[in-house]
Amino acid sequence: MNNKLHIVSLGCTKNLVDTEVMLGKLQNFELTDDQEDADVIIVNTCGFIDAAKEESINTILNLHEVRKEDSLLVMAGCLSERYKDDLVVQLPEVDIFTGVGDYDHIDELLKEKKSRFSDEVFLIDGNERVVTGSTYHAYIKLSEGCNQACSFCAIPSFKGKLNSRDLDSIAKEVEGLVAKGYFDFSFVSQDSSSYLRDQNIKDGLSLLIQRIELIEGVKSARILYLYPSTTTISMLKSIAKSELFHNYFDMPIQHINDDMLRIMKRGFGKTQTLELLNFMRELPNSFVRTSFIVGHPQETDEMFDEMCKFASEFGFDRINVFSYSDEETTPAYDMEDKISAELIASRAQTLGDIAAESTKKSLKADIGKTIELIIDGESDEHEYLLSAKKTIWAPEIDGEIYVNDRVKDEELEFGKIYKAEVTDIVGTILTATVDNA
Repeated sequence: MNNKLHIVSLGCTKNLVDTEVMLGKLQNFELTDDQEDADVIIVNTCGFIDAAKEESINTILNLHEVRKEDSLLVMAGCLSERYKDDLVVQLPEVDIFTGVGDYDHIDELLKEKKSRFSDEVFLIDGNERVVTGSTYHAYIKLSEGCNQACSFCAIPSFKGKLNSRDLDSIAKEVEGLVAKGYFDFSFVSQDSSSYLRDQNIKDGLSLLIQRIELIEGVKSARILYLYPSTTTISMLKSIAKSELFHNYFDMPIQHINDDMLRIMKRGFGKTQTLELLNFMRELPNSFVRTSFIVGHPQETDEMFDEMCKFASEFGFDRINVFSYSDEETTPAYDMEDKISAELIASRAQTLGDIAAESTKKSLKADIGKTIELIIDGESDEHEYLLSAKKTIWAPEIDGEIYVNDRVKDEELEFGKIYKAEVTDIVGTILTATVDNA
């Protein structure tokens, strides 16, 4: 087999970690951005909602159109797992199909030129990854699967129940990455606040924080994807007490109306959700991100208006807006009183405008403040502007800062933490002057 590899990772950061595991198994391949020159093309697909499924299928078909005749096209990941029986028949363009259980066997599948769908839960343990996109930051997967029963979500149907990694496994991976120069980590899963609950440990995140704090070389960390009904004040206090973990709270609440939260089967009402959010907001230097779904079956105008009012007034730093996607195998799929596509799009636009305004308010609040940031490299805007992010921010999703000046006339290093003063905002991008004294 010739050894030029083109790989595409779609969907969430958890998918990215799995893609990096495949890269770790295929280090004898030469990576190429040229699809037409690749001997092997791998697409790690997303099967969460309609838009993601469409993107995955289109990516496969577009790559097939341009690939050379004797190459191998591999479809891996969530979409492949979810619709494996159908896709094997409907996509003759694909040479090898695999799901979410064989990332660490991708080298074997290529050698054998065979499809495989293992039932085993893949938890990374001990597998080497090739981290992409950063010289200092890496995502660390805490678990696979989910024990929640949200009405709109199909993930448990193809990812299964919660399976948490052992603390030692996670610590060993972090230690290995620190040895390679990584110092900033984002811990991710479908429901991070349930970490270790499948092992009868109620507050696994507190244990995780204590364990990671023992690793010399970790300078910055954050936890993504808390779930309201499994997040506790005690857990939030553990994050707040940590010297390594930022007061970064990413808790998708999906709605705020009590009736809709019940219809969505979220397990938590408005009062308890507000208690958590208010506690997060009141902590020093906190950053609060959430997600909302618009157009869920039975969402009335009054319910939507309540969500909009709350989103506008609470003071979220970032808001993701998702349009409801009608997914088979979910309880919502069989519900009555579906919302029209036109109304869903209209509501998404309305809430999206609120989200954009919320982001801008959060960014403007930093003007004049001294912050910590990490320089990623030259900006796409201009060669004399450097691109950076606040240390508390998650990469790529929370924003960009242009470093346009520095106190001393010394070269600034990429992948290094600096103190800086935020001076202005251009559109949605902050500008800052670095103090490299």
